[in-house]
Amino acid sequence: MTDQSTACYHCGEVMRGSVPFEATIAGVSHPMCCMGCKVVAEAIDQGGLGNYYRFRSNVAVTPEPVADEYRAELKLYDQPALQQGFVHNHSDGTLQATLIIEGITCAACTWLLEQQLSRFSEVESASVNLSTHQANIRWRPGQLLLSDILERIASIGYRPHPYLPSQQDEIASRENRLAIRRLAVSGIGMMQVMMYAIALYAGAIQGMETEHRDFLRWVSFLVATPVVFYAARPFFEATWRDIKTRHLSMDVPVSIAIGGAYIASSWAMFFSSGEVYFDSVCMFTFLLLLGRFLEMRARHRTNRSGNALLSLLPASAIRLVTNEEGAEVEERISITELAVGDRVRVGPGQNVPADGLVLKGDSSVDESALTGEYMPIRKTPGDNLIAGSANIENSLMIEITDIGTETRLSAIVRLLDRAQQEKPKAAKLADQVASWFVAAVLLTAGSVFSFWYLERPDDAFWITLSVLVVTCPCALSLATPTALTTATGFLHSQGLLVTRGHVFEALNGVTHILFDKTGTLTQGKLSLEEVVSLNDFDVDQGLTLAARLEAESEHPIARVFHQNGIEAAEQLRHVTGEGVEGVIGGQRYRLGKPSFACGQNPLPAPPRPEGQWILLTGNNEPLCWFRLDDQLRSEAAATIATLQQKGYQVELLSGDAVTVVNAMAKRLGIDSAMAAATPDIKLERLQSLQQQGAQVLMVGDGINDVPVLAAANISVAMGSASDLAKTNADMVLLSGDLNQLTDALDIAAKTRTIIRENIAWALGYNLLALPLAASGFLAPWMAAIGMASSSLVVVGNALRLGRRPASKSL
Repeated sequence: MTDQSTACYHCGEVMRGSVPFEATIAGVSHPMCCMGCKVVAEAIDQGGLGNYYRFRSNVAVTPEPVADEYRAELKLYDQPALQQGFVHNHSDGTLQATLIIEGITCAACTWLLEQQLSRFSEVESASVNLSTHQANIRWRPGQLLLSDILERIASIGYRPHPYLPSQQDEIASRENRLAIRRLAVSGIGMMQVMMYAIALYAGAIQGMETEHRDFLRWVSFLVATPVVFYAARPFFEATWRDIKTRHLSMDVPVSIAIGGAYIASSWAMFFSSGEVYFDSVCMFTFLLLLGRFLEMRARHRTNRSGNALLSLLPASAIRLVTNEEGAEVEERISITELAVGDRVRVGPGQNVPADGLVLKGDSSVDESALTGEYMPIRKTPGDNLIAGSANIENSLMIEITDIGTETRLSAIVRLLDRAQQEKPKAAKLADQVASWFVAAVLLTAGSVFSFWYLERPDDAFWITLSVLVVTCPCALSLATPTALTTATGFLHSQGLLVTRGHVFEALNGVTHILFDKTGTLTQGKLSLEEVVSLNDFDVDQGLTLAARLEAESEHPIARVFHQNGIEAAEQLRHVTGEGVEGVIGGQRYRLGKPSFACGQNPLPAPPRPEGQWILLTGNNEPLCWFRLDDQLRSEAAATIATLQQKGYQVELLSGDAVTVVNAMAKRLGIDSAMAAATPDIKLERLQSLQQQGAQVLMVGDGINDVPVLAAANISVAMGSASDLAKTNADMVLLSGDLNQLTDALDIAAKTRTIIRENIAWALGYNLLALPLAASGFLAPWMAAIGMASSSLVVVGNALRLGRRPASKSL
């Protein structure tokens, strides 16, 4: 067995220098070569499977094809205990795993992975994101196990890791360090070889002794060798994988160019025949790595929104328990030990460890990272708390209602991942074009070589080399996914969560926008707007009587009258859909609809037709009227006006009464409004517009809006909407700010422009550079500069979508 002091305890890889990671297994700290081994080892130990390390005969290695030892390791992930945190159980019985895939270099890699995984009949969907290197796989459990999926990924040359909180940041850090080392080797090698190349060029002009020339060539060879075999290694590994899977990626022409130039130069050095181009080998290796390094850094920046959410969860929590003496004491535990029903204390400055309900305390909570709402929100007993939100002022005692993957925070992350995984038509087209483009490049390079070999044999190889380098379709592959990922991250930072990949395409075609009323244009929270006394009855006494009648109810109407510390009425009886009655001071009172509250005939009429009126009576005698109303969102009128100015047709669909809906439409300046609209009527209206050629955006929040949300061309659910509504929506307005709708439409238009610019640039560059390279006007190092520059232009252009403008709208 390999010496454990210098080898990874999990996989056996030899480590030189300091140990980068350590993991505690059975109470003993062991060295780990990477974050992936560390997470897997700790998961195995924490899952009660630590005997795996005690009884194994050798360390787990990953040869190709997948070895029995590694296959046994992957089988461990079939244990439910190890799947916690990265595998989600859906209500339809399917499982969904989120993985991090190491080894992805271009769009062809994502295509290959998706095609391989789709060969499983049990896999319902498999998507791999080029920008984040995440795979989202949904399958039907039974005959297909998670280990089968992991083995398929490993068998084609990639390394899968479970996506766990903060792990992606660690892998990104490791990827960054490795990229810097490769970049440093190639950069230093390039500078050194260039010094010798200058001497060789000068000697070729002025004359140089053969032994001196050969010495400089040998030194150049020695310097270039680690550049090729270490710095350029990722290109060759990816090419070998592509050859085995019979699929072309952009690494194929790159590796042919680097390897061919190195072999040809070595041949010329050994046999003193022809020229050496070790300087060109080192230079375009460095430039290629520099372009990928900068692209990688941009990709890491776009990943931070999801990772920032996961990092909001604290490592531990303070649980309240009752000791043997019956006293309540505090104990600090890991959040992985929390269970539904636990009582937890969240102090000022601490983050909420899981979704919960406030039992005791009064404080302000910062939910800006989750909803985009920068103002703290007051939380009192009975209010819900979201995992990851920050308590600001006072301690809160909460009861845990959801943990792990069931929290709202995890749901937001899953929706964000789903949006990034799904590929719109433009991205899929770019993937297909990139693959065919590589094949065309190789055919073109072969034709160019044949032509120049007949015309000028000495230059044929180097001209072909320039063709291979200059036409690498890196920019084309990055054109769409980089723009979409950046735009998605920007909207999320503003409080609008994109959950589907087709959103930006669909937004650009919207012609009509339909709004639900309650909870969408209004706050979905009733408030007491007016009290009208009858027969000079005291208003304050009427409010006190209503509060005592509603003291034990959690109905939305009851919350309007709640008062802290007030005594409930006696003999309370709630009549569903009608009202409540009870005895106070020996007298029977009723509060609710006039038909329920009052026994008079004819029934008393409300003071005005507008609004929702309820009546308080005592012994069937009317005492006072209460007018309740749902408050209009402060930004609703401005949002509607802006949308109409932009040319969108805005309609209001609501199930409320005609008078209420018409008054709301008039107040907002909406010409088309439909009242008493059932879910079927809303759906019929939407389908009628679609049959007329309209592209409809629907905004809603209730379960009754689910059918129309699902049928709309694009749909938006409010952050306070039901889980079913949010699941069927293409976007979720976490902040509740309707202004974000106009921002989303503007961002979509700008994203379309950016993607078109990127594709035009990528294709235009290749169409311009290819004839120049094929004609012999571009040296290999010039081709490398052009290829790397084109990729940087595309990435830099896409990153403009993430800039925060001076004004709110773009």
